[in-house]
Amino acid sequence: MTDLSGRKAFVTGASGGIGAAICARLQADGATVWALDARPATGEQIGTFVEIDVKDAQGLSRVVRQVIEDAGGADILVTSAGVVEDDVPAEELGADLYDHVMGVNLRGVFLTCQAFGRTMLEQGSGSIVNIASMSGNATVNFPQRQAIYNASKAGVSALTRSLAVEWGPRGVRVNALSPGYIDTPLNHLKAHQHQTWKDRTPLGRFGTVEEVAAAVSYLSGPEAGFYAGAELLMDGGYSLW
Repeated sequence: MTDLSGRKAFVTGASGGIGAAICARLQADGATVWALDARPATGEQIGTFVEIDVKDAQGLSRVVRQVIEDAGGADILVTSAGVVEDDVPAEELGADLYDHVMGVNLRGVFLTCQAFGRTMLEQGSGSIVNIASMSGNATVNFPQRQAIYNASKAGVSALTRSLAVEWGPRGVRVNALSPGYIDTPLNHLKAHQHQTWKDRTPLGRFGTVEEVAAAVSYLSGPEAGFYAGAELLMDGGYSLW
């Protein structure tokens, strides 16, 4: 267990499977949690819910300023909000869908890091964990086609390294976690692909949201204090092929 007692943690995409698990783990490890999402959770909401659109620069900045003021600071940020195009051939993918996926997955991560990063830089301390994906490093996702998702997550990885270089000397650690296929409600909608994904994963199974959340908590805490610009790959060996 990572000791996050007294830390103020903020999680985007907090109403989804991975985001909700991250909120629960950070809270269990002692942090006070704010759950940021465009919609509340359908089940139990962990932490204080804050409605937010990560693509909206002005609205995001305004909400974040108010939330940080109410909280009295920001110690941990996890950018977990993300979307994916649903198996669309690249030659048929429209500009609106491109803008939506890139808007949430890359623009949203940058804007969120920027909004919280300003306060962390003023404090001289803070930890940011961006949820990237194995898809940003491996284009062997099969059988689905998701060129824009892959590109957006590669951007998150590059952004993480860039921010780590800029902000590390000023006390703010920025790292990334890149999951593979995780057992989430979103992936339940694609049951016809499950066996293919498992067959191509050396460990032969999906990861769990709890495993992702535990890794995020570790990266957020003091035991990971010398991590900067790191990207932890958690894919059961999928990208080794």
